Amino acid sequence: MAVEIRTCTPDELRQGMSPIFHFFGRSVDDAGAERFDRVIPPDRMHAAFDGGAAVGGAGAFPFELTIPGGRVRAGGVTMVGVLPTHRRRGILTQLMRAQLDSLHERGEPVAYLWASEGVIYPRFGYGMAALGGMLSISRTRSAFALPFERVGQVRLVGADEALELVPPLYEHVATETPGMFARTRAWWESRVLADPAWRREGGGELQRAVLEVDGRPEAYALYRLKPDFEYGNSTGQTSVVEAMGVTAAATRETWRFLLDVDWMESVRAMLLPIDHPLWFLLAEPRRMRFTVWDALWVRLVDVGEALRARSYEKGEPVVVEVADSFCLWNEGRWRVGGGDVARVDEEPDLRLDVTALGSVYLGGFTFAQLARGLRVEELRLGAIARADALFRTDRAPWCPEIF
Repeated sequence: MAVEIRTCTPDELRQGMSPIFHFFGRSVDDAGAERFDRVIPPDRMHAAFDGGAAVGGAGAFPFELTIPGGRVRAGGVTMVGVLPTHRRRGILTQLMRAQLDSLHERGEPVAYLWASEGVIYPRFGYGMAALGGMLSISRTRSAFALPFERVGQVRLVGADEALELVPPLYEHVATETPGMFARTRAWWESRVLADPAWRREGGGELQRAVLEVDGRPEAYALYRLKPDFEYGNSTGQTSVVEAMGVTAAATRETWRFLLDVDWMESVRAMLLPIDHPLWFLLAEPRRMRFTVWDALWVRLVDVGEALRARSYEKGEPVVVEVADSFCLWNEGRWRVGGGDVARVDEEPDLRLDVTALGSVYLGGFTFAQLARGLRVEELRLGAIARADALFRTDRAPWCPEIF
């Protein structure tokens, strides 16, 4: 019997999610499925059915993704997996084909994801678009480089109050940061502020802290404490889930609060931007033991629309020839700059694959970096420098959560 690839009905949504849950060693119980039931419509979940049983799946959240200069409709690709009983049969390729075709038909010009295995997604046009980091620092080595006058007051809030105070702060940062997406109230309730036991990883309950300056919320932190003792001494850890502020001073205050939580020996944080302000706030930044790895991967589903949605710096236009063997409608030459993006027949200045274009789209990498990695061909002298001038951004792309 042939495997059937199609979207799920409402009754099949959890079944379509089951293949990826298998790889996390869990079944799709009510608690786990609730994180998805409220935020992904069934027709956004493609599944591979064999004899009525789901053996593979691939979902896409309907996101509004921040890009340089604004936001664009995007598919936040998630829950991609094929059961080991059905590997090496081309099922993943069929799922990716169906999903990208669907995103194209819906008019969503960009798809992006976190890759569990980075080797998989370039086959389908995704390019590494952002780096992320993790830190682990001893509280005794967390002094700041410069003295400063404390501002505001941090207070712990309950879940209901956090639901009112925290989202506007996130949204302020999200509209300025490529890679972040607009969160709905359902997303906050079922994902960010939800605190099921399985998410704690040995830590305590989710703590919610809000910094108020002159009575106005300006920053927040979500964290867990993992208390432990050895020979009577604390070896506990403050595990930061998410922390950000609407001003540099508010961000500084929030991190000083997190680095000063009593009883804890160290502070650990993941999913950080590589240009995090702690690099310059800390007196000894190397004490963070900052570890870097690939974070977001971007796929331009509709090259023309995706490029038109983005802003550019002033500069001489460049003509880019794009190769895209998986989505042939993208292949061609595109003139970027001069206040316009258009498909043209002109001789190209640069030649690259759609994966490389995805890498520069959010501003996480430059054309010069791609050239040094032999991922772009400069056909006219100076074209790489001109392209970098057009695509320049002032901050690294970042997404504070894996979706």
